[in-house]
Amino acid sequence: MSEREENSLNEFFAPGIEPQDVQQLFPLLNARTFIDALIAMFRGGNDEVLVRLMVLREIGLRADTPEWSPQELNSHFSFITQSKFSTVLNRLREHELLLWDAERRLYQLSTAGRMVLSALSSLLNFSTEQDGELGFFAAQIAAGSSVGKLSSEALSHLLARLAELEGEFSQAVTSGSEFRLRAAQSKLESVQKWMDKSNEVMRNLSADGLDETTWRLAQQIGQRQSKLMRMSSVFQRELAAIARQQVHLSQGGLTSSELAAWLKQRDVDELNELAAEQLACTPEETFILPDVMLDNTEDFIAREQPNRHISTMPVPAEVEYVNDLPYEPPPQLSELTRLLNGLDASLSVSDAVVGGSFSSASYRLSLLTFLGEQNVEPELAPLAELPVTLRWHEHNELHTINRDEVAFISNGELLPKETQT
Repeated sequence: MSEREENSLNEFFAPGIEPQDVQQLFPLLNARTFIDALIAMFRGGNDEVLVRLMVLREIGLRADTPEWSPQELNSHFSFITQSKFSTVLNRLREHELLLWDAERRLYQLSTAGRMVLSALSSLLNFSTEQDGELGFFAAQIAAGSSVGKLSSEALSHLLARLAELEGEFSQAVTSGSEFRLRAAQSKLESVQKWMDKSNEVMRNLSADGLDETTWRLAQQIGQRQSKLMRMSSVFQRELAAIARQQVHLSQGGLTSSELAAWLKQRDVDELNELAAEQLACTPEETFILPDVMLDNTEDFIAREQPNRHISTMPVPAEVEYVNDLPYEPPPQLSELTRLLNGLDASLSVSDAVVGGSFSSASYRLSLLTFLGEQNVEPELAPLAELPVTLRWHEHNELHTINRDEVAFISNGELLPKETQT
């Protein structure tokens, strides 16, 4: 680091603090060569950075003959104007991303340049994937573990992202909004494959060779992913509860949720046309404070119209009454009730819930939570009253299924209450 750069860095810290003594900054100072390479790569205008990256990536992609002559470069990048191309090359040479061998008159990538490109390549591979950030973190953890360089920072990033997803899903459940629940359910399905990949990576980790902090982060990641995988049954249960409360708008079976979903698909012009002459517009007097206006109105009524204390409701409008459609519980409920009725031996959770499809299994799994409950809906009462107890195995073990759209399920069993130990 030059004296000028060192003085500039000192300006960021309080008097008497040496930057080299700051624990959080020390790893960055040790990697200053590679950080300088990144700074040189991305400093400047957006267009200039894109062209610089394109040139450096093309130079690095030729693996059989990694050295380039000036003639080969000019020919390969003939679609770039000569003056601009010379500027790009000079920039890369100046910051030692591209090395020039004066004796042989050949260009080649520097070690720092190639490492930066490799990291960028991994980032680009996952940038086109939906919710690919989990895959990117898992790839970093897998690569670091395979070469004995597992980074606790990579584990922290993965754990933080899982915590963000759990918070997002919990807010959707708390909101009680069907649309937020369905959006969260779709989000969970899109990240499911990345969590499966991450689970494979985490299972291959061993406590041997890991420090206490890294191993603790790995355990927290496993616990967090287990919670997220169980959110599917939570979504199913909440959506089933909302379905029971839907308002039917006509004898044809149209529900308020279906109407709201249809309105969400209309653009502004269509909504404006639908609402034409149907809604009354009241201008808002933004220059008057609402609380002051309300106080003045109440004072005026009390002073000028002391007898105006009784108001009458308007005449009720003509409403066409329709009979509510009878609610029919899903067939999975009656099937599960019949299966568990008269249970005289232990039955694994997988045998009880897996079958048909992933959605059916998720719904059956959510129904198991009602066993032994007192205050439930009438249709759930026969299941809740069964003398059956649900017991999960310790350590959040997963049982391999690989059938009926279910890959893994938490290991547990259903026991008759009289045989429970």
